Amino acid sequence: MTFRTLMCMTLAAALASSVFAAQPSGNPQVNINTATVQELQLLPRVGAALAKRIVDFRTANGPFKAPEELARVKGVGEKSFARLQSFVTTSGATSLKEKVRSPRTAKPAAKAQS
Repeated sequence: MTFRTLMCMTLAAALASSVFAAQPSGNPQVNINTATVQELQLLPRVGAALAKRIVDFRTANGPFKAPEELARVKGVGEKSFARLQSFVTTSGATSLKEKVRSPRTAKPAAKAQS
């Protein structure tokens, strides 16, 4: 191998290892049975009002038995739950530490006028 090829391979390996090291291990989650209002707000598209409704619902009805029960909270519909599903759990510690930004959906293109 030439020196140049060897250097390129070394650089590629170094870059790849830094990319993989920057990604957190596992899927960060929020335990909806123990999370505070502030921790719930880290979920995508969950603001202060919805986070408070989740805590109030949990206080009034007891702990959630399954993440799907989150859909019983006013303001959490099918689409919202689908967005949250991979980030919520009913056991273990909350490991999500920063706000998850929900990707924006593309707006339909405007129709051309004739």
